[in-house]
Formats: sequence, structure tokens, C-alpha cells
Amino acid sequence: MFVEAIEKVDQYTRPIHFILRYYTGSDIVPGTATLFFVNENGFAITCRHVAQQILYASSIYENYLKFKSELRKFEKDPSFETQRGFLENKYRINGDNPIRILFNFINCVTAYKGLAIHLHPTQDLAIIQFRDFDSKQYQGFARFLKDSRLVKQGRYLCRLGYPFPEFTNYQYNKNTGDIEWLNTGRINTPSFPIDGIVTRHIGESNGVVGIEMSTPGLRGQSGGPLFDKNGVIYGMQSSTRHLHLGFDQVNREVITEGHRKRVSNYPFLNVGQCVHVDVIKQFLREKNVTFYEEEV
Repeated sequence: MFVEAIEKVDQYTRPIHFILRYYTGSDIVPGTATLFFVNENGFAITCRHVAQQILYASSIYENYLKFKSELRKFEKDPSFETQRGFLENKYRINGDNPIRILFNFINCVTAYKGLAIHLHPTQDLAIIQFRDFDSKQYQGFARFLKDSRLVKQGRYLCRLGYPFPEFTNYQYNKNTGDIEWLNTGRINTPSFPIDGIVTRHIGESNGVVGIEMSTPGLRGQSGGPLFDKNGVIYGMQSSTRHLHLGFDQVNREVITEGHRKRVSNYPFLNVGQCVHVDVIKQFLREKNVTFYEEEV
């Protein structure tokens, strides 16, 4: 059903690789996200929550370096632990938030000199512009649905993204106390499609802004295209909603592997949430970004 469409969409859909380090250890946490190009001039779209990680990566690390610099003054002070706690609060340093984020755009363009990022004010959508690059590493570009009335319940669609990070080209450098990219190791992550049907439209006070799908969007597919069997773009994968089904089983006795056990289960239905094609096209118009619709 989607073989040819995936081959077409894959030509301009690309992964973003992330590596993160947290305050409480030197372990490196790899992650992925997705973007896709909307024209031949280096303009792509992704999710706002993805673009924010890129935008704030430098300031997050600068904040941590300021924290370390100020803490160093108290290394021989008897009140070192007290000062550490005070500074952790001051700089909002804790084990739940990363202190270092590095990102890498895979096979997008070569030797770009800068990025321009535009965040949508209300929706999970962002535009990324690669500036002053030497050459493109993607082929073609998205062609968006012209008539959004075709976004109906039961419409069978597919999403493409990079949900399972398999790249290994990174390390923790003990000498610098920092994480870094390497020229060795695996640099690629395979794409992963997932299909489903349109279940509901997601609306706000100003109209329909999203498309709900019967299957979840996987972590790392955020920013990936939602498309039909012809490769026409209907939207962009954004998040997954967890709908409580109400079929709860509390302290129920079951037999498993010959043993009686009591278990509890609170099932949820995981459904995908996508940014609607009309929202994407309107935002591109507002930012004067060239885009293309399907050829009818």
C-alpha cells in the first residue's frame, strides 16, 4: 500500500540525532527526532518541542558552566554541600533536566553557516532554515494536500520517522568532562513507518488544528510527515495521547505459568496526534516560505 509513497517521502525526510547528559552522571542518553523539507531552498519543518531543544542547547550548557564556576569557589569550604544546594536552586540544576544537549542533522545539507528557527506561537510546529549551505543532501520536497476536506475519519495514512536511535558515534570525554561526537561508530538510524486511520479531528476555538490517528506516534517520529498512498502530506506527527479505556482490573487473580497471582491493570489506548496540514500551510505562508501542493 505505502511502498512507493515511503520511497518518495524518504528522499526528503531526515533524522535529527541528539545526545544528552544529565547532572547526576556521565551516562549519555541518545535520542532522535525527525524533520522534512518543504522546498529546494533548505527550509524544513519539525515539532516546536524538538526545535526548542536545538534553540536552548547552548544556553542550557552555559547555565551549567556558570553553576560549576561558582561552585568551584567553595571547594575547600566547610559549607560546600550547603552551598551546592543553594547554587543548584539558583541555577535550577537537578537530576531531571539535562545539563548538556548536542544535536546533529543527518544528511540534510553540507557546510551550513547558520540556522533560522521559527516557532509557531500555539501549535507544536516549527520551521528550520539552513542558511548559506554548500549543497543539498536531500532530494525532492513535500507536496501538501490541496483540499483538506479529504481529511476524514477512516482515511488510511502512514507516518515516517526515526524512533529507535541506533547511532553510536559519541562518547563521554573524561579529560574535558564533556560529551562529544565521534567520526567512528555507527552514524545512521533506520527510518520506521507506522500506519493507521484517521479517528478524530482535534479542534480549538479557532478551528481544527490536529489529526488524531488510531495508532501511536513513536518517540523519535516527532516531526515526521503524515501522508497517503501517493505520498501527499496530510500533516506532521507531534505527540501521543493516552486515552483511559476504563477496563481496569484491580487485584484480580490470574494463573500464569502454573502459578496463581494477583495483578492490577489500567489499560490505555495510545493514539497519535498530528499537526493538521492547514496549520502547516498557513504558518509557511505567514513566514513567506515557499511550499508546494499536490499536482491534481
